[in-house]
Amino acid sequence: MQFKIADKSARMVIIEITDNGRYYTDREYKIAVNGKIVTTSKKVVTSIYNLTPDTEYVIEVIDGDVTTKETIKTDYEFVTLNVKDFGAKGDGVNNDTTYIQTAILACPKNSRVLIPAGKYNITSIFLKDDVNIELAKGAELKALTDRKLFPILPGIIQSYDETDEYNLGTWEGNPIDMFAGIITGINVKNVRIYGEGTVDGCASKENWWNNPKVKNIAFRPRQIYLNHCENITVSGITVKNSPSWNLHPYFSKNLKFIDLQILNPADSPNTDGLDPESCDNVLILGVYFSLGDDCIAVKSGKIYMGAKYKTPCSNITIRQSCMRDGHGAITIGSEMAGGVNNLVVKDCLFMNTDRGLRIKTRRGRGKDAIIDRIVFENLTMDNVMTPFVINSFYYCDPDGHTEYVRTKEELPVDERTPEIKTLEFRNIKAANCHVAAAFMYGLPEQKIEKVVFDNVDISFTETPVSGVPAMMEGVDEMTKAGLFANNIKTLEINNLTIEGNEGEKEMIANVDHLIRK
Repeated sequence: MQFKIADKSARMVIIEITDNGRYYTDREYKIAVNGKIVTTSKKVVTSIYNLTPDTEYVIEVIDGDVTTKETIKTDYEFVTLNVKDFGAKGDGVNNDTTYIQTAILACPKNSRVLIPAGKYNITSIFLKDDVNIELAKGAELKALTDRKLFPILPGIIQSYDETDEYNLGTWEGNPIDMFAGIITGINVKNVRIYGEGTVDGCASKENWWNNPKVKNIAFRPRQIYLNHCENITVSGITVKNSPSWNLHPYFSKNLKFIDLQILNPADSPNTDGLDPESCDNVLILGVYFSLGDDCIAVKSGKIYMGAKYKTPCSNITIRQSCMRDGHGAITIGSEMAGGVNNLVVKDCLFMNTDRGLRIKTRRGRGKDAIIDRIVFENLTMDNVMTPFVINSFYYCDPDGHTEYVRTKEELPVDERTPEIKTLEFRNIKAANCHVAAAFMYGLPEQKIEKVVFDNVDISFTETPVSGVPAMMEGVDEMTKAGLFANNIKTLEINNLTIEGNEGEKEMIANVDHLIRK
């Protein structure tokens, strides 16, 4: 097996197999460090821990009789600050927030805050520039659930001269008061959070998930919330039982999320896995999702934030990840008023999700709500209800059922009209589908510009479950429907196969140019 170094720091290195598998490799392999086998793996992306700073290592991947190797040097580290030396008990009884926060604030550049094995009760922990935080194996940050203990991040604070504003809190695309995240970064840069430990939000239907849509003092916190941050890496850790969205980078850039596990119960409300919002240059690599909502949802504000700041989510790469049990494997929107562009999803595995790709938009999102240059390639889907959904009539929120949003009649194009440009789906195999192979419905006044299917193979299960492919008015339940396409300028099909009784049916309407190769 060939591999490359995906990331490294003073204490760890992450390898990525480059020629075998999607999230999982075809067979188990061994990893050796300086000639000593340290672990075996069946994942494409694997982390190696307990290295020494500023030291040269030979990393070997052993696949049967074949060995490949790379030489690396770990980063420099000045000091380690152990949170137990600052008073943290890690006994699952005391509140350790202040002690961990003190260690973080005291940590100098090029140094490490170490959270060793133990159970640490906390509320909100705030990050600062140039800090590395290691959650060691057996370390659990366990969030308290009394909302009166959590700080509040106000949605909007008006500037002294009333000409500008400062935005801290956000809820579903709007600047609204929210509780600070379990781990919160605000205007920080050069931060690394890594290790084999766990961040447990301890959410349940007895606390945060009780009446989840109702504001109670403030809206529910995220598990990890990054507001206007830069150069942030989160790797290795397990994130589970989040009060709301698990990881939420917001107006941030140069971010890496690698080799994570993001876990929530299937019935947990609004527990999206990772939602970059108005972010630039984001890598999501080797992440495992199993949760109660969208695995990844790419966003850029509902209406106000998109129109005011005009900051799209751009240059997002999602690779070698496994999405399962959520509503959508990859969702764009519906809060995307600032636009989404240059999104590449490749070499991923989608399992048991309601939808594979899911685009949610509607009239009112605005003229800056442009979705363009979206590429999905080299994917495997299994038991995905509907692999491809593009919905320009998404009906959630108070205005979702208004005549303006729901009508299929052509309306004038104005400052409220969103736009979907180019979408490409290449080298994709989807088996055991249920509802529809692809459901794509653009606006009559602003048709989807171009959709390409190239070498896509979709087959239905023999026992399909009926359902609705998209949350829009006027869509009946569908079972084993094939390709549905409406209001598209150019639909290019090159080797698209849909199998399974009535699944071969095509329902194509209002497609200006249908190109078959």
